[in-house]
Amino acid sequence: MKIGVIGLPNVGKSTLFNALTNNKAESANYPFCTIEPNIGIVNVPDERLNVLANFYKTNKIIPATIEFVDIAGLVEGASKGEGLGNKFLSNIREVDAIIHVVRCFENENIIHVNGKVDAKRDIEIINLELILADLETVNKKFEKTSKLLKVGEKSTIEEFEVLKKVKACLEKGNPVRSLILNSEEAKILNSFFLLTSKPIIYVANIKEQDINKEDNIYVKQVKTIAQKENAEVIVLCAKIEEELSKLSDEDKSLFKHELGIDQIGLDKLIMASYKILGLMSFLTAGEKEVRAWTIKQGSKAPQAAGKIHTDFEKGFIKAEVVKYNDLIEAGSYNNAREKGKVRIEGKEYIVQDGDIIVFRFNV
Repeated sequence: MKIGVIGLPNVGKSTLFNALTNNKAESANYPFCTIEPNIGIVNVPDERLNVLANFYKTNKIIPATIEFVDIAGLVEGASKGEGLGNKFLSNIREVDAIIHVVRCFENENIIHVNGKVDAKRDIEIINLELILADLETVNKKFEKTSKLLKVGEKSTIEEFEVLKKVKACLEKGNPVRSLILNSEEAKILNSFFLLTSKPIIYVANIKEQDINKEDNIYVKQVKTIAQKENAEVIVLCAKIEEELSKLSDEDKSLFKHELGIDQIGLDKLIMASYKILGLMSFLTAGEKEVRAWTIKQGSKAPQAAGKIHTDFEKGFIKAEVVKYNDLIEAGSYNNAREKGKVRIEGKEYIVQDGDIIVFRFNV
């Protein structure tokens, strides 16, 4: 699963990416600093893994991960190939979700590509370019599907109805993710692979002095737009997050205390990214290692087993499942079993986040 980090030039996009990945993506005060996408694998924070590692006396912890892609800054006219527009659009087509970094701070020493800070306008510039690209795709599909309507197949009629809704939405200048569709319509929409249908998180990048303040007018603009699009907003200072990412756990705690924050913005962002992708983790634990495995929400036990090894899915017999909280409360696996907290589940069991599972299989 890939998440693309996008934004206009000089909004703090690469600084945030550096903080996320510690990859040292180049960050400079001029447009198009990022040309080829930088890619980084990021661990999903999960305190349960540390607790289980102490529980089982193991030093080997393998967290779940997400892949982040730092995509070149976009400018007005990208849908027509301006700047690095074609490269931007092709890169964004390849990701599963989007983090849109929006500049919400004033700084005369950092050039703004459009002369002055305006969060609403900045969001609209990028959204418009993606909308125009989607509209071109939808118009072609609309024309093709219109011709097939004469045949009158049910699937064609249903697709055409969704296309009409999508086309009307785009023509009003709204991203497709703002549409409210039923499950069947959403399934049809997913087959169109539109840019503005991808789930999105807006990151309001503020200056250090605005941390814990509620009166940032630019942040309010971002939140207003996000609400209309059914999107999430994370407010953070990318510069501070980059500094925090370089510190030890002890120094990080002291710095957080000084700033008056209880959770690092990056942790919130990573968890929100995991969530918008519809992902969750089940766990395996023992003296050898403690590990989080990434699966789609709603996955059944055999599918989860297949994440460990395809043979586990093919020869699935049963799953021994205990809830994380039940195991910790019981004090040991045997105690949890004696208390009836370890359950035997079959092929139809839908795995829950934080389930600790031992799979039984036969090949």
